[in-house]
Amino acid sequence: MSPTASDVVNGGISFWYADDGLPAVRGPLSGDTSADVVIVGGGYTGLWTAYYLKKAAPFLRITVLEQRFCGYGASGRNGGWLYNGIAGRDRYAKLHGHEAAVRLQKAMNDTVDEVVRVAGEEGIDADLHKGGVLEVARTPAQLARLRDFHAHELSYGEKDRELYGAEETAERIRVAGAVGSTWTPHGARLHPVKLVKGLAAAVEALGVTIHESTPVTEIRPRHAVTPYGTVRAPYVLRCTEGFTANLKGQRRTWLPMNSSMIATRPLTEEQWETVGWAGRETLGDMAHAYMYAQRTADGRIALGGRGAPYRFGSRTDNDGRTQETTIEALRDILVGFFPSLAGVRIEHAWSGVLGVPRDWCATVTLDRSTGLGWAGGYVGSGVATTNLAARTLRDLVQLDSGQAGRTDLTELPWVGHKVRKWEPEPFRWLGVHGMYATYRAADRRELTTHTPDSSRLARLADRVAGRH
Repeated sequence: MSPTASDVVNGGISFWYADDGLPAVRGPLSGDTSADVVIVGGGYTGLWTAYYLKKAAPFLRITVLEQRFCGYGASGRNGGWLYNGIAGRDRYAKLHGHEAAVRLQKAMNDTVDEVVRVAGEEGIDADLHKGGVLEVARTPAQLARLRDFHAHELSYGEKDRELYGAEETAERIRVAGAVGSTWTPHGARLHPVKLVKGLAAAVEALGVTIHESTPVTEIRPRHAVTPYGTVRAPYVLRCTEGFTANLKGQRRTWLPMNSSMIATRPLTEEQWETVGWAGRETLGDMAHAYMYAQRTADGRIALGGRGAPYRFGSRTDNDGRTQETTIEALRDILVGFFPSLAGVRIEHAWSGVLGVPRDWCATVTLDRSTGLGWAGGYVGSGVATTNLAARTLRDLVQLDSGQAGRTDLTELPWVGHKVRKWEPEPFRWLGVHGMYATYRAADRRELTTHTPDSSRLARLADRVAGRH
């Protein structure tokens, strides 16, 4: 008999922190001060931005302000998918032309290798394994979407992507009922906390100042306001992703979407033989309410998906605690994929928020009239996208300050993109919960009808979401 959800270590920020330990917290801001650049948010976006700016211009005085500790948010809770997906690519193709979106995709492909390169150069052991990304289909409708998705990715220049049938898929991983899959080499598994800890240490070693336990309550031109003082700087860069709604005037800018995960106990060799997965690809599927998973360095399966997708009023969670119904739903996905693991113990569950713009497009911006910049809205694809965003912010700051000219990155189509705000409550709560209820209903229908046509319910949810 499998353990109940009440037996699971629930929250504690994430399994990744339980595995690697909480960091020693750096001291808070001690009063008013100044800098050349102040970065709000000590996650991947903020730390990568500090890293690349300091590398490019060592004379810059850079201060990072973090409300809890570096990696407390999505950077320390994600699924460890370092891959080439980017939110909004198709919309950017419509707005700026197909070739502009192809350049954006190529930049994302290269970003996977850039993170691997820097981790090696800085001596960051983040359990990186570049096994690519495998996405599977388990119903006729999912298979039809998978083939369309595969062809669509090829149209954006990804010539090294491969399409597999049921037998070839089973040779890689034995997912119950899998009828096909698509694989790209542009992906790697990693340990999120080991990466964020290593990156924070590398940034400090370069001479960047990091203040933790320092919540920023308001950002305005040349000012980052905290309860402990104000940091004044020509450039104030907002790198707060799913926690953006906590800032004054930003309640409806990006919606904090909730995502949840579980981690099993380490599997035995016999259990891994039944599962396969020797290539250690990151694993996803083509369901509308999709899942994502990795085989961890210590032999667990860490698997995630949407549980309670949104909290009323754009509230964020309390240290990752997760509803028991969500834990059970994720367990059901695990066992549905791998029936031989029906009795395996789930040891940890946690949740976190990611930033979702109203048009589901990731963006990077620097307002040259105010010195205010921001990056985010990654919609769950942030582990790699944060790196590309940070290098782009670096180039925008250097361009504005006269330190450098335009670059390939400053010309990418996501730079300077504007989008309207989310609806006020209760409309956004009703909309998001209605959207995911409809996606789940569409998945259930496709499991029973066995037709190659995607459920009309999913198309309705896409229109409500504004994704197409």
